[in-house]
Order: sequence, then structure tokens, then C-alpha cells
Amino acid sequence: MSRTLPTLDERALTAALVRPRGPFRRVDVVAETGSTNADLAAGAARDPRAWPDLSVLVANSQVAGKGRLDRVWEVPAGAAMISSVLFRPTDASAHPGAPAFAPAGHAWLSVVAGIALCQAVAAETGAEPVLKWPNDVLLHGRKLAGILAQLVAPSAPAPGAAVSGAAARGATGTPAHDGGRPDPAVVVGMGVNISQQRAELPVDRATSLELETGAAADRNTLLPAYLCRLAALYRDFVAVGGDALQPLAGGGSVHALASGLMSTLGTEVRAELPGGTMLFGTAVRLGPEGDLELRDAGGTVHTVRAGDVVHLRRAGHGGGVDYA
Repeated sequence: MSRTLPTLDERALTAALVRPRGPFRRVDVVAETGSTNADLAAGAARDPRAWPDLSVLVANSQVAGKGRLDRVWEVPAGAAMISSVLFRPTDASAHPGAPAFAPAGHAWLSVVAGIALCQAVAAETGAEPVLKWPNDVLLHGRKLAGILAQLVAPSAPAPGAAVSGAAARGATGTPAHDGGRPDPAVVVGMGVNISQQRAELPVDRATSLELETGAAADRNTLLPAYLCRLAALYRDFVAVGGDALQPLAGGGSVHALASGLMSTLGTEVRAELPGGTMLFGTAVRLGPEGDLELRDAGGTVHTVRAGDVVHLRRAGHGGGVDYA
């Protein structure tokens, strides 16, 4: 059985995360959920005013979570750090004076979350996780965390229904389109393995902080560290209009920060594309929209926009086997 971690302290988390002390506008902590992403997305679509920009849902246990490609991700109580954050980057009331947010920027929000987690884990534990394209966080070559982002389209008003002034602007002041519907939001979920032992992990390629560092991090410390870094990076990203190539206030661009943490780059990989096609090559760079560029054995560069990637070995090193 997993070692029981300290109980999530809802009062302390709320105090650390919610304004005026923290950057978030709403924080909900629940004992158990089917999926934090599904619950937050449903609430945001149903009642945008109740779920403004920078709302977060945290769960102690998740029993019906979904990863990419509809993979099930279940988490027993206390074993992982589970959170989903709602972003409304086009909400003018939340980001006064910010330039128009580029549609391509939405796809980078999961990358921003991965950067924030790597930074928080390094600062809090001394471990140095890295990113794996498209949406995993690795520690010592094994999967420590997974990220799942989804677009939330607000519910449309009933046909013929009157639209109030507030609704016409969007629930949080967002410019409205399509008959009074506010601009879409994005939910980004993060699941971090904290205390699982090897036999409790779903695949051999997975790991936990306890396995890799010898200690299970306290979620009451690591969670606000991650979420506050995420909120700060997000606001800097909104301030440059969601342009991943533009330097942030702190220096590097989102593209540069991600490239510096991306263990996939310089690695020989197998890309498993939608439809079952396999592509082999060396990952050479991140594209401007977050896609992955691979150079095959013949020198042709391919752009991979969706799919799974398996790391085979670092480029230039022999004897490699699948490792992540």
C-alpha cells in the first residue's frame, strides 16, 4: 500500500493561493473526484462567472481521470498531487492592458505548466525533472508527471433568450462572440506521482518523487510552489500576447525555456502518429507552435504535431533501448 501523505490542508492552501496573498481567484479542494479536468471544464462551461481566470481544482484522490488518448489514470488517496487550472487568457478584465492573445498561444499553456512544475520540483526537492514531448515530465528517465489540456467552449444561450449586459461581455468581462458566448477557456490538468512504490505504478516507465529522491514531498508545500510559478509564468505569457517566441519579463521566451528543459531534443525517437504510422528520427527542435521536428536517417525533417514519442537513445550513442 502507498504510504499515506499529510492530508491536504484546504485552509492553508486557500490562504496561500487565493487573492490577496496568492494569484488565484478561486481554489476548490475535494477529497475525491472522477477527474479534476472533467469537473473543472464542466463547471466553467456551465457557469463562466463562477469559474474566472485562474481558478484551480485540487483533489486528494482521482478515480476516473483521463490521460492522452483516453488512457485511464486512477490515483489512490494521498499518492499523487492532482490539480487542474482554468485559464481565460482573452479575458480583458483579468489582464487589463495586455495585447490580444494569439490563438496559437492556447497550445503552449500545457508547456507553461510543465516548465512551472520542473522549476518547482527543483526548488523544493533538489531533483531536476525534464520535459518529454508532448506533455510528460520525466525524472531520471522515467515519467514523474503527466499533463492534459483541453479547450472549454462555454454553453450557448438558449435560442431566443435575452442576453444580459454582463453575459454579452462574457462572464468575466471577456469580449463575447457567437450570440453572447464568451471566448473559450483552457483547462490544464497536472498529475504528479508523489509516494507510489514501484509495484503501484501502472507502467515500468513511471516513477514517483519518493522512489527517485527517497522522500515523499509534502503536497501542502509543493502544490502552492508549483501553482504560484505557473500563475506567474502564465501572466508573463499573456503579457506578450501568447507569443512563445517573445522574451518574458523574466528573460527567456516560453519556447526557449521549454527547449532548455526538453529531454526529447537531441534524442533518437520513435513517433507513433495518429492512424498507426511510425516515424523514426532524431528530434532536432521545437517548432514555433510547439510541434516537434524530427530528422530521419535520410536527412529529411518531418514536423510532428500530434502523437506519442518514445525515446530510444541520445543521438550519437549506441546500444540504445526504449526508455521513456
